[in-house]
Amino acid sequence: MKVCIAEKPSVAKEIAQVLGATARKNGYLEGNGYCVTWTFGHLCGLQEPHEYTEKWKQWNMGALPMIPSRFRIKLIGDEGVKKQFAVIEELVNKAELVINCGDAGQEGELIQRWVLTKAKCRAPVKRLWISSLTEEAIKEGFEKLMDAAEFDSLYAAGSARAIGDWLLGMNATRAYTLKYGTGKNVLSIGRVQTPTLALVVERQKAIDRFKPETYWEVRTEYRDGLFSSLRGRLDQKEKAEELIRRITPEALEIVSVERKKAMEHPPKLFDLTLLQVECNRKFAFSAEQTLQTIQALYEKKLTTYPRVDTNFLPNDQYAKVPKILQGLKPYAEWVKPILEGGKIRKSAKVFNDKKITDHHAIIPTGVFTYDMSPDEKRVYDLVARRFIAAFYPDCEVANTTVMARAGEEEFKATGKQIVEPAWRVLFPSPGNKQSDENVLPTYETGERGPHTPELLEKETQPPKYYTEADLLRAMETAGKQMEDEELRDLLKENGIGRPSTRANIIETLLKRGYIRKEKKRLLATATGTELIEAIRNDLLKSAELTGQWEKKLRMIESGEYRVEEFMEELKVMVNEIIHHVKYAAAKTITVETAEEPATPSPDEKKKSSKSRKTKEP
Repeated sequence: MKVCIAEKPSVAKEIAQVLGATARKNGYLEGNGYCVTWTFGHLCGLQEPHEYTEKWKQWNMGALPMIPSRFRIKLIGDEGVKKQFAVIEELVNKAELVINCGDAGQEGELIQRWVLTKAKCRAPVKRLWISSLTEEAIKEGFEKLMDAAEFDSLYAAGSARAIGDWLLGMNATRAYTLKYGTGKNVLSIGRVQTPTLALVVERQKAIDRFKPETYWEVRTEYRDGLFSSLRGRLDQKEKAEELIRRITPEALEIVSVERKKAMEHPPKLFDLTLLQVECNRKFAFSAEQTLQTIQALYEKKLTTYPRVDTNFLPNDQYAKVPKILQGLKPYAEWVKPILEGGKIRKSAKVFNDKKITDHHAIIPTGVFTYDMSPDEKRVYDLVARRFIAAFYPDCEVANTTVMARAGEEEFKATGKQIVEPAWRVLFPSPGNKQSDENVLPTYETGERGPHTPELLEKETQPPKYYTEADLLRAMETAGKQMEDEELRDLLKENGIGRPSTRANIIETLLKRGYIRKEKKRLLATATGTELIEAIRNDLLKSAELTGQWEKKLRMIESGEYRVEEFMEELKVMVNEIIHHVKYAAAKTITVETAEEPATPSPDEKKKSSKSRKTKEP
């Protein structure tokens, strides 16, 4: 008997259908030599401090740091979990072969390995590794089952991450709560949560400190084109008015006209963070809302695995492109030119094996249904259009720079004109209208004529509040604001958190009252600000330094870094943090939130997770 363990009941149902395991049993499906069962996300977690030793039961500064000599896992205390685990344990102990069908990623590997460890699995284990839940993908995956040992480094990275979060979260949370708390509330600290909060707090402080300064700019209109003075900002109104007086009687003369043609590549395919950013910008979706929506599309077989951090496809995916495009029925008018245009475009900005880790970019599967919620339709449309656009020609634009002179003063006007829209036909938004591209009239060198100067009074602007889109970008690039997609890719290695966890981190900060939302803006609360001010250890709150820890976890995953070294560094960091807190000056932090449970354990986080639904297929 072969036992397959999926991460969710819905996924188990899809796998069982392909395998022919159609007989419904208590907690599993059976047939054709297979038993297909499931977890509800995390069934196991690391033990709580008091389960290691009695002296860690009470919150006591003298007992810190808490560093178990060996970490142990336990079954999560939930009756539904215990019941399902008993089913898995019985099946595994009878199995001739176990097939790990968990989500193909670090977290999925950790979930299944902990369950198999707890169940004392002795049977050989294979790994199903797929990026979509279509029948074709599942069949192909079972034809190419891999040895579980090939994913040992992935499991090692997942374990190191969980242990790191335990060590830092449990120790720092107790230390800061004991030192700065009111005695009624928990001050929660986390390896990713705290530097993310620090980003919002520092931005808030910069806004609060900002003092606007008035300045003046001179520009002039000539034949429906706006020209700006090369003097730029003027700090005295009198100087600006004098400039206006001098140039008004003078004719404006065109000194030079430079037109440069340029090609704009189609936008990159989506990774999870980029999709969350786009959905926040266009639809005001929260990061968590986008994640739930794209996860639903994945489980409906409409899009590929969503929790990814790459914008690229592997080269072997190229052969599947025509079939995927043919399945996008509502987009037939845009797909037709690609399929009828001969060879489909293959760009290195789309296909690159070196940029692929666990999975490829989020794309449609080629399966389509109209059975989607309004939110699902919006998100699916974004994914589908990006995918189609990737096979269109580059957009041709003309960038124009016009230099002019009025008397002794120099002026400049710039504009852009779309010559050949190409892939832009897929994105009919106001931002693609010619009027919004600052299209200039046709000017000739040497022409001259009357113009209309104007004086603009402006103020310097404070930094902008973070939106969820901005904060996600900052988390991805360790606090560095990067609009340029190429630069973002270079900094991804040092990002904080993983694509699959960043949305939850923002939600956690909101729930704990460390930040609040005003429309799309994220603001730090007094509690969040005071907490960050109390933390003197840069390792704990620096996005860049925390990003380095994330990089090391990825290196463990790729086999380039030893877990033992990472654990030693973690222990040093925890000791350093506790030392700083013990000998810091005490100050009570104002807590505005509702009382939280005494121990912010992984169990409680898992209980609130929607991935642990107990509904059976």
